[in-house]
Amino acid sequence: MSWPLLFSLTNLVAVLSWAALLVLPRRPAILSLVLYAGVGLLCLAYTAMFVAVFFGGVDPGRVAGAPEGGPAIYFSNYTIEGLRGLFLSDGGMVIGWTHYLAFDLFVGLWIAHDADAKGFARAVQLPFLLLTFLAGPIGLLAWLIVRERRARQAARAQR
Repeated sequence: MSWPLLFSLTNLVAVLSWAALLVLPRRPAILSLVLYAGVGLLCLAYTAMFVAVFFGGVDPGRVAGAPEGGPAIYFSNYTIEGLRGLFLSDGGMVIGWTHYLAFDLFVGLWIAHDADAKGFARAVQLPFLLLTFLAGPIGLLAWLIVRERRARQAARAQR
């Protein structure tokens, strides 16, 4: 399977999962579908790609300007130069993008669950979920700021 095809498939899984989270009723079956068929599948794809490239079973598809050396060097060199080397390959880009897709979707699922539990209307949740979809940490930060007041109120009520 080619890196462009894997990129397209992981994007499709993420977009369909986000659409379900944003539009469909938040029934247990839908949430489980997003968790396992969305987040879980992206995590499985990430793991398979990571192992395949790390152990040299799959060509990472180095692009022009990429430093010489095998993929194991990139994964073990957590410096700017090492990570740049990893991302100067099609495989590195797809693996990194899949990492973002999986974690952003998981964070979006948590935000939706947390917002539902705190009584936030779906219309209020939508901007935070969209922001998380587009720029994960910014959406999460915005949600953490907005949820704080209700979280404190709920904690006081439980005392």
